[in-house]
Amino acid sequence: MIVPCYNEQTTIALLLDALDKQTYPRQYMEVIIADGLSTDGTRQVIEAYQLAHPQLKIVVVDNNRRIIPAGLNQAIRSSSGEYIVRLDAHSVPYPDYIERCVTALQAKLGDNVGGVWEIQPARNSWMARSIAASASHPLGVGDAYYRYTGSAKPVDTVPFGAFRRTLVDKVGFFDETLLTNEDYEFNVRIRQANGQVWLDPAIRSIYFARPTWASLLRQYWRYGFWKGQMLRRYPHTLRWRQALPPLFVVSLISLLVLGIWYPTAHVLLFVELLVYFSALLYVAIDLATKKKDFMLLVGVPLAIGSMHLSWGAALLSSLVSLPRRTIN
Repeated sequence: MIVPCYNEQTTIALLLDALDKQTYPRQYMEVIIADGLSTDGTRQVIEAYQLAHPQLKIVVVDNNRRIIPAGLNQAIRSSSGEYIVRLDAHSVPYPDYIERCVTALQAKLGDNVGGVWEIQPARNSWMARSIAASASHPLGVGDAYYRYTGSAKPVDTVPFGAFRRTLVDKVGFFDETLLTNEDYEFNVRIRQANGQVWLDPAIRSIYFARPTWASLLRQYWRYGFWKGQMLRRYPHTLRWRQALPPLFVVSLISLLVLGIWYPTAHVLLFVELLVYFSALLYVAIDLATKKKDFMLLVGVPLAIGSMHLSWGAALLSSLVSLPRRTIN
């Protein structure tokens, strides 16, 4: 297992506990944590866990560049196993996660296999619950199947992912010029090499969503910006779910400006916003009723709207900015 990590003292022990409870034989497991020089108590938590659970092999390596793809690559280089299972420090894989990943790889269902996130709130606040509900709904994430699907299928990407070590020799390491979106870009190269990315909903992990509105905005701005940087290299990989938010942002700005000279444009803007907010409210009512949490009536429209606008505006900003090929 390879795990990029930075300041995860509140969740790293949950991940390690989940790995210690895996059904896969412990003697064939090694956990390589690439720590981006954490400044909280993450290292101390890991060291304490190592002492209390010597049966689980845990190795910590320094990720001096402090970005996710560099940490992943450092962990891969430090690994010795045949299979690489990528995880995050704020995830909790089910007990059979690794066993199912390896079984799928041995059955040659895909060159990179992954499963479904069960997205949970990082804290018990109305905004955190709203973000978690929004991040697992199709209106919020489109056809990102790994957030909600119930059927196994080939897909364009999976969260985390498990693959044979030899795949890296074939398609290369993770792209360290991308601050995020490195998983998607890695899967693009797999598919370009005639490989297959396979999603199996029986492979499950719990993923903790962002806890606050501000952190959600930052997350989706980062996602959108670096998606734009990736699209400069792979424009053919743009999916409809990714095109809609920037088109929505463009339409809002265009109609607002055109309305200065053509009042009809403001009428169209009003109609567009009415339809959009009606869709948000419909989803919010549905989720609030199912979960019996009526604070979602406020939080879900706020969260989904923020995800769309932040991601869309960031992607547009990325496409009109100078290419960013390196990160110091």
